[in-house]
Amino acid sequence: MAERATSTVPGMVLMLLAAALASQLALKALEPRPAAQGADLPQAPPIEALRLASLGEPIAAANLLSLYLQAFDTQPGVSIPFKDLDYDRVEHWLIRILKLDPAGQYPLLMASQIYSQVPDEKKQRQMFDLAYPQFLLDPNLRWRWLAHAAIMAKHRLRDLGLALHYARAINQHATSAEVPNWARQMHIFVLEDIGEYETAKILLGGLLASGAITDAHEARFLTERLNRLQAVEKSSTMSEK
Repeated sequence: MAERATSTVPGMVLMLLAAALASQLALKALEPRPAAQGADLPQAPPIEALRLASLGEPIAAANLLSLYLQAFDTQPGVSIPFKDLDYDRVEHWLIRILKLDPAGQYPLLMASQIYSQVPDEKKQRQMFDLAYPQFLLDPNLRWRWLAHAAIMAKHRLRDLGLALHYARAINQHATSAEVPNWARQMHIFVLEDIGEYETAKILLGGLLASGAITDAHEARFLTERLNRLQAVEKSSTMSEK
């Protein structure tokens, strides 16, 4: 059957066809683009399954899992803010990774310096609370992450009680000579911030008298701090009279 030339089609029919095509294209243009959907972070597998899957290479497996977890917020076509992640699941993944590689530092770095940066106080506290029991398992190796948590508790959460709790734990449990003095002395300065001048003065005086401070610059700094505490305490006493 021969095709009819376009010129033989009535003009009204062509106009209707053109209008229909234009309408279809307009409707298509107005349709919302399909939004990329971010997948939820899955539950962390049992540690036994992870050890079995590591084929005798738990450290390599821990590194791969760390990369997987850190990259999970970026998926094809979508970027998931950390604050939208399920932090209970994040916590479970971090603990699993630490169990695979107890000497590894990266999971605690992620907890204290990456996942704790979200504008959500509850999630910030959850990451700091994760760091505390993990610190107790190996204080001399993991002290720096609790020290960071103490600083963040003081300056970001404005929770001096929590900062003091963490700082005292470092002083009591991180006993290695490789732990810097500033970390072990942190609780003294938090006590000063709280207004416990007498306690801070006693601790600082005892520290200086013990001979444990051998660096001249550090000894001078702590002596000046002690003198300032004594002046503040004297001023406070006089104002009460």
